[in-house]
Amino acid sequence: MRTLVTGAAGFIGSNLVDRLLADGHLVVGVDNLASGRTANLTGALRSERFTFIEASVASPELSEIIAGVVPQVVFHLAAQVDVRRSVDDPYQDASTNVLGTINVAEACRRVGTRRIVFAASGGSRYGEPTALPVGEDVPTNPLSPYAAAKVSCELYLGAYAGMYGLAPINLALSNVYGPRQNPHGEAGVVAIFGSALLTGHPTTIFGDGMATRDYVYVGDVVDAFVRAGEAQTSVTGTFNIGTGVQTTTVGLHGLMSEALGISEPPRYSGARTGEIQAIALDHTAARTTLQWKPIVDVRKGVYLTLAWLRDALDISLTATSEA
Repeated sequence: MRTLVTGAAGFIGSNLVDRLLADGHLVVGVDNLASGRTANLTGALRSERFTFIEASVASPELSEIIAGVVPQVVFHLAAQVDVRRSVDDPYQDASTNVLGTINVAEACRRVGTRRIVFAASGGSRYGEPTALPVGEDVPTNPLSPYAAAKVSCELYLGAYAGMYGLAPINLALSNVYGPRQNPHGEAGVVAIFGSALLTGHPTTIFGDGMATRDYVYVGDVVDAFVRAGEAQTSVTGTFNIGTGVQTTTVGLHGLMSEALGISEPPRYSGARTGEIQAIALDHTAARTTLQWKPIVDVRKGVYLTLAWLRDALDISLTATSEA
């Protein structure tokens, strides 16, 4: 299968590229490297079935790239993912997230690519729901520019489905974490805490620490993308991708400290604008329609992430000492 992955050098995108290559697919990766890193693609770049193109999804050249590939499936993960940055600069957030998605949809409809698998935001699309875990039938209630942009992308893709017969699947991701995680974005706290704890630096919790998130491991998320890409084109719409389990920030910090045998307590600071208090996603629809379910619980996922992070930091520190 010919596939194209936007945001290919990012955290989730690079893990998806590796999985697609392992499954035997042809993969073209597109990334402007604003936040993605070519180091994430070290293994992929050794494969004859992988091509990397440095470009922005919002640029005119994207149409030419997709026309040259004529992919059967486009996995659209390129995005500005930092909620706080969207509050500070909503124009740039919308330029990347909304206009970039329109550019992808336009390019796909021109070459006849029907399946677009879009990385939607399950962690922010529902606002502050009254009951958890929340299902897809709950109305969207974006409470930040980032959330509003992501929901707008779903609406645009739905419009293209109606006008041109595209078959988008929106995967409403909860807080994704794991190897290659960038410390920015909704779930960056896992990388932030891990890096600080491993290097002996203080950790800071914003708010009272009782805010909850639904942490889902990147390997499970990648599996959801693969299943969505392989689904019949009659399957469209939005599917929650999460565990349904709430974990407090204090609880997450405790899990990570316990895994590393560290007893240093965190510091506390004021809550940040645009961040919700509690979220967890009901993944029943994904389990029923996509045959997807999460496999890695947060305790095991934290252990796997810390093991990767320890190695990554050791490499970084060695390189610095030799410079």
